[in-house]
Amino acid sequence: MTIMEAFVEDEAGRLFSAMRGARPVEQVSLTSSPTIEQAYAVQARAIQLRLEEGETLVGMKMGFTSRAKMEQMGVSEMIFGRLTDAMQAENGGAVPRARFIHPRVEPEIAFHICQPLSGEISREEAQRAVSGVCAAIELIDSRYRDFRFSLTDVVADNSSSATFALGASLPASDLAIESLGVAMSIDGQPVQIGSTAAILGDPWLSLIEAARFAGKYGFTLAPGQVVLAGAATEAVPIAQGSTVVAEIDELPPVSLRLA
Repeated sequence: MTIMEAFVEDEAGRLFSAMRGARPVEQVSLTSSPTIEQAYAVQARAIQLRLEEGETLVGMKMGFTSRAKMEQMGVSEMIFGRLTDAMQAENGGAVPRARFIHPRVEPEIAFHICQPLSGEISREEAQRAVSGVCAAIELIDSRYRDFRFSLTDVVADNSSSATFALGASLPASDLAIESLGVAMSIDGQPVQIGSTAAILGDPWLSLIEAARFAGKYGFTLAPGQVVLAGAATEAVPIAQGSTVVAEIDELPPVSLRLA
C-alpha cells in the first residue's frame, strides 16, 4: 500500500466512523493538504464502506450551486456527493436526531434519471434523460467539529450528505423549472424564501455539471437514480422534534421531521 493509499484508507475510515457514531472529528486539512482528487478518493472509499455494509447507490447531490451557499460556507467551487438508499427518508416521515451531529436543512429541486448520463452533455440531452422533477429536502450534517471545513475537507466528507426526502414527482416536460419560487418553513414558521434561479441561474445546468463530474470521476448516473440539484437558499439548523416543509411553485411539497 502506498502512502497515498494509506491516507485514503485512514481518512475514509475516520469519517465513516464519525458518521456511524455521530461524533465530530477534526478536519483533514489540519494535518494534511490533500488535492481535490485525493479528497474525492476519500469520499469514494467511505461510500464503498457503506456499500460493503449492504447499502446501495441511488444517485448524487450537487453542492455549492448557489451564490448564497458558497458565501455561507466560504468556498468558490461546486462539489458533489454520493447518495445511498440508507440516506433516503420518506416524504412526511421522521429521522432520529441521534443519527446526526449538527443537522441543517435546505430546500432543493431533484431530477429523476431515466437514461444513463456521464460526461459532457447538452441541455437538451440532460432534459431527455429526466423522467420527472420534484421538490426535495436535504438534511446536511458535516462530520467535522464546529461545522467548519475547507473545500477538500467537505469533499472528503461526502459533501456533508446525510439524509434527503423527495416530494411527489411531476413530468419534467410539463414544467419550466428555471425560475420557480421556493419557500422553506420549520414548525410552520417561514425560514427561507428563494428561487430555483439561484441554482446556477438554471437548475438544468446543475444536472449538466453532475454528468460532467460523473464522467470525470469514472461513474455513470443510472436510470432510476436521482440527482439533487443543490440548495436554492442557505441551510438552516433544525432542532429535535421540529418539522421542515419545502415548497416549490407548481410542485407538490415535501416534509421531514427530526424525531
